[in-house]
Formats: sequence, C-alpha cells, structure tokens
Amino acid sequence: MKLLIIIAILRCFAFSVGQFEANSKANGKAIVHMFEWKWNDIAAECENFLGPKGFGGVQVSPPNENVVIAKRPWWERYQPASYILTTRSGNETEFRSMIERCNKVGVLVYPDVVFNHMAAASGVGTAGSTSDPPNKIYPAVPYTYSDFHPTCTLNNYSDPFNVRNCELVGLKDLDQSKDWARDRILEFLNKLIDLGVAGFRVDACKHMWPADLRVIFAHIKNLSTSHGFEPGSRPFIFQEVIDMGGEAISSSEYTLMGAVTEFRYSDGIGKTFNKINQLKWLENLGSGWGLMPSTSALVFVDNHDNQRGHGAGGADILTYKKPKQYKMATAFMLAYPYGTTRIMSSFAFTDVDQGPPSKDDGATILSPTFTKDGGCDNGWVCEHRWRQIYNMVEFKNVVGANALKNWWDNEADQIAFCRGDKGFIAFNQDTTDLNQTLNTCLPIGSYCDVISGNKVGNVCSGKTVTVENDGKANIFIGLEEEDGVLAIHAGSKL
Repeated sequence: MKLLIIIAILRCFAFSVGQFEANSKANGKAIVHMFEWKWNDIAAECENFLGPKGFGGVQVSPPNENVVIAKRPWWERYQPASYILTTRSGNETEFRSMIERCNKVGVLVYPDVVFNHMAAASGVGTAGSTSDPPNKIYPAVPYTYSDFHPTCTLNNYSDPFNVRNCELVGLKDLDQSKDWARDRILEFLNKLIDLGVAGFRVDACKHMWPADLRVIFAHIKNLSTSHGFEPGSRPFIFQEVIDMGGEAISSSEYTLMGAVTEFRYSDGIGKTFNKINQLKWLENLGSGWGLMPSTSALVFVDNHDNQRGHGAGGADILTYKKPKQYKMATAFMLAYPYGTTRIMSSFAFTDVDQGPPSKDDGATILSPTFTKDGGCDNGWVCEHRWRQIYNMVEFKNVVGANALKNWWDNEADQIAFCRGDKGFIAFNQDTTDLNQTLNTCLPIGSYCDVISGNKVGNVCSGKTVTVENDGKANIFIGLEEEDGVLAIHAGSKL
C-alpha cells in the first residue's frame, strides 16, 4: 500500500512539473525542427505551409544571445552569453511576433533552451554583451564565479558526478542547485512562457542533476491563457538525454519530468532502413526493443547533432543525403504509433561545423526561396516540404489514436500494416517487387497513394489503389520506383 501511495504521489508530481502531451491545438502533434531559420521566416512558414499542412508544432533554435565565433559555426548558438532575446534569427520583437503568428494558425512554438552552461569562447555576443569565460563572469545575466561548479574536465561518462558537474568541451558548467542561478534560469523560461511558447526542448539534460531540473520545471509558469491555452496547462518539456545504454546515466532518471529524446530509436531506424536490420523487426518497435515507454519518448530519424556525426549513431544515422531511405524511415515514424514525432528541417552542409546559409560575413542568415514544386532553395533542404513527408503528417493526423493492426511481412524486408480503419501503409526494401493482395482495413473505394502523388479535388497525381468490399487491395511497390513506400488513408479516398 505504501508503495502504491508513493507511486501515485510521484505521478502527480510529474504532471505538476511538466506535460507529456504537446498541447496541440487545431492541428496534429507532429513537430518540425526549423533548424537555424529566422523568426520572420518561421512565422511566414507557419502561415503559408505548416498550419495548412497540419503540423502541430515547431522547434526553434535557441532564442537567447550567444557568443559570436569566427566563421559563424552552427554550434555558436549553444554558447550562451546572456538570456537577452537577440540572435542571428532575430530580436525579441520578431520572436514575439513569430510566436503570435504561429499560434494563430495552430502551430505551437517550442524553443530550444540552453541553461546547463554558459559560453566557453570569449568575445562579444549577438546582442553586444561582453563576458569573461575564463573567470566565469557574464555581466549581462549576471553570473559570477560562485554560480558555477568548480572547474573540472568532463572525461568519464561512467561517473555521474563528472558528467553533471564538469565542463563539456570547456563550456562553463552552471550549478543549478544555487538559488541565484536557478532564479535567473526561471526568469528566462517564464519570460518565454509569457511570450506564448508551448514548452521547451531542454538541451544537455544529461549533464544536469534530475533533482535540480525537477525544482526548475516545477516553478515554470502555466502556459499563458492570453495566448489561447487552457487554464492550468503545463509546458510540454522534452529533454535531451543521450542514452545508448552502458553508461552511468539513464534516460529513465528524467522520464518523470517530461518526454526524453530517444536516441536509440534514431539509431535503430537508421540501421533498419540502411539494410543492416530487416524491416520485419520493426513490428515490436518500442518496448520490444528495450526503448522507453511511448508516452515518454520524443522520436526522430535524425537531429541537428547526429546528422553531423555528433552524439549517438554514427554512420548509421539517416539524413537528407540518402533521400529514398530517409523518406521511408520518416514515413514509418509518422505511421507507427510510438512516441512524439519530430521531423528535421535542415540546411545543406558539406562541413559539419558549417553555419546556416548566410551572406559573406555570416551575420545575416539568408531566407529560404521556394521552387515551383514547393521545395526549398538558397541553401535550405526543408525536408518538411518533401511531398512524401508532409503527406505523412496528414496521414498521422487522420489515423489519430487508432491502434496498429493487421501487421503483414514477408519474413524479410516487405511489411504493411493498418491504423484502425483509417489508414494503411506498405514498405518494400527487399530484392524483389512487392506485389501482394493485402487487407487495407479501409472501406471499398479508390484511394490516392499520398507518397507518389497528391490528392487534388477528386484527382490523384500519383498511383491509385482500389480497395474491394472485403477491404483488400493489390499493393505494388516496384524495386525501381522512386519511393519504397505506399500509403493511403480515409482522407485520400477519391
């Protein structure tokens, strides 16, 4: 009985600290990471594309001032100089406007927040602030030496004290147990809540003590009712914790406080669609793979770190550079009922340190331009604008919470399954064409395959699938086709 009471108390405390649902409004729950986009450009994308296509949220790059570093690498955004809301992406006025415009079209905003550390590099910040990292002095916050852990080098991932108290690549490690540091962090987070954000992606949680995070998260304000959130709504918190097993720190230490990034998912789905594992093994993805519970997991095919070889996964991580496999993996992620899904929207890079497309001085990020088919140009990849991906966001929204059923596989690399009676999807990564009569679980009719084309009115620009009165249809995916996946759903019926 005592154990049950303790568990109940812990669950109540967890939900008072954070929220495990993404607070989605009119749209669905798929989140897209608009990596290094400018605030004005994100606002326009919410209005012109993300809202109309049913995206539920957008993760944005850290909004606070960072140190300006030579050649302007992308990772300078993770070297905070202060909590002033001025970066290469825009100023506070533009940031506020973006949130308001995105909220109006049902796309919620989740900023990436960095408060494990302050900058290691010396220099002037993007808002003009100066700091003295060797002496741990950041006047624009202000922080001084006493707000940080004693200087030591992070060099032992088998030692939780070393991981959480020492400096990762020289970044000055804040002590979140100190009242002054904690209060400054809360001022920053609560200001973002006042501006209308729906939650946070919290960077480097593995390097902070769960007990300290618990206190911080418990004191974050409820979401702002003036921005349309229901009274008492808590921010959706998803914490970056790289846990591939075998280390002293586990993601399970953080799941009571909110969602956690499931890097083993990214690694596993990469190995599968890179043909290291077989597709049939995806049937029990999730707890069957030893992953964290679905309600705790934030899942992704790649993120801004591991697509550059940083963090977990190495060469097995799929990126936009392998488009066919990447689209298949993303389609599976959006179709399979596990975790909160986040899509990556990248800029093209050849150097892993390379910053976003910008003018020669690196200070001015270039806006994306758009091609006739709706894709991006001007150095931007924009995976979220690929037909095979945005149409699967609609698939995810249509099937909703319907359970997976009627799994089929050929005991190798051809699979198919239904989501209730609302959607059907099939994949072929075998050495022969997929040519099978399968149960789609859908009512009789003709359906547009939303992978090969779009449904416009009552016309499909791609393949069509004819479902008979028994719910069965002939499903064909040829080896030489552009895409190794086919998907139909209730909304694609002609």
